[in-house]
Amino acid sequence: MDIELARTFLAIVAAGSFVRAAERLNVSQTTVSARVRSLEEQLRRPLFVRNKAGASLTPAGESFLRHAPALVQLWERARHEVAVPRGRRAVVAIGAELSLWDPLLVQWLLWMGRTAPDVALRVQVGRSEDLMDQVAEGVLDLAVLYAPRYRPGLAVELLVEEKLVMVTTSPGARGGAPPYVHVDWGPEFALWKGPGQAGRDEPALHVGLGPLGLGYILAAGGSGYFRMGAVRPYLEGGQLQLVSGAPEFVYPAYAVHAGTDDAGVVRIALDGLRSVVRADGTGWVASAGTPEAPG
Repeated sequence: MDIELARTFLAIVAAGSFVRAAERLNVSQTTVSARVRSLEEQLRRPLFVRNKAGASLTPAGESFLRHAPALVQLWERARHEVAVPRGRRAVVAIGAELSLWDPLLVQWLLWMGRTAPDVALRVQVGRSEDLMDQVAEGVLDLAVLYAPRYRPGLAVELLVEEKLVMVTTSPGARGGAPPYVHVDWGPEFALWKGPGQAGRDEPALHVGLGPLGLGYILAAGGSGYFRMGAVRPYLEGGQLQLVSGAPEFVYPAYAVHAGTDDAGVVRIALDGLRSVVRADGTGWVASAGTPEAPG
């Protein structure tokens, strides 16, 4: 079977419609429909019911969904093994959300270099949904995400919980507090506007990426919520100060993987992530390592 047929099937399931799947795959809707027809002809069963709301699975589609991720993952695993660089025994591909890669992923790279020097590494950062798609398809072996959604065939493990703390460049300022920069740390945090913001106008600056907001207040002054691991060097250097009395928030990180690795390389990568968390002293609160679905 053409592996692109299974990829297209999974894209439709994830997107909820043929139109959105076509956009995600960067192909025409006609191509998506043709691939589905070909897949249904091979399986001799209809897989989708199309309606105004999008596309829903038939009973046969539900059955195929139990196997499609494994088909794509097996193909990608075979492709990885064929492409292993000379002198290395395996390849591990890992991704992380933009807000989570530093310092966790940097320290993990160093750990892998010391502990498993015979393993080649492929690393990228990106959006949560894109990374989840790539783990589901087997393009990535694992990903570190803030709030992953459950996907059939994927294991989700609570890896670590970090603190979000409020910092400022001007503690005790009079005649007007420094401007508050609102960072998008997810839907729960979005409901909270920060100390002194209740009843006031919306913050003048909203950013979707923590490092961008942090870079801004370091250059222009201001306050905002950021990960303890990211601001600790600036707290120690005196460029930033904690806002006294401001509540702290928990920012979890989950490891997502297929859970079907036979060679043990993914288990080594997971051990490395856990080891980095335990050894780090920048505000991470390590979990007990028990697999747990996100809330």
